[in-house]
Amino acid sequence: MSLDFGIPVPFVQHLGFTLEKFADGESELRFAPRPEHCNSFGVTHGGAVMTFLDVVMAVAARSVQPDSGVVTIEMKTSFMRPAPAAAGTALVGRGRLLHRTRSMAFVEGSVFDGEDRLCAQATGTFKYVPRAAGQGPLPTD
Repeated sequence: MSLDFGIPVPFVQHLGFTLEKFADGESELRFAPRPEHCNSFGVTHGGAVMTFLDVVMAVAARSVQPDSGVVTIEMKTSFMRPAPAAAGTALVGRGRLLHRTRSMAFVEGSVFDGEDRLCAQATGTFKYVPRAAGQGPLPTD
């Protein structure tokens, strides 16, 4: 059963990510890559995997402060193996909040294939930003 992200995120909806866990500094999402998400080798494009990891980590950060938004400050990604894009198979992303301050979150995320093999790992730093109910785009500095 898929959960609701709590706020509309058009790009996430477009990519088809689903939220499975959103609690206590942890997240779990699923992503079933489509042909348009593949590279010339027929596996999930690295940019799509990085987008998935970015969302996985952001959701883990938000899970302890769901009334706030988060914006990515920095992100480092390592790819271990190709992330398959087979029909009927979803990638699983798991995120974990490692440390937080009043305004920052330090998070890690991992992407696994359908056989629970690690495909990619990332760490990221996110900034908490206030978000009013029904608020549109976040203000820029």
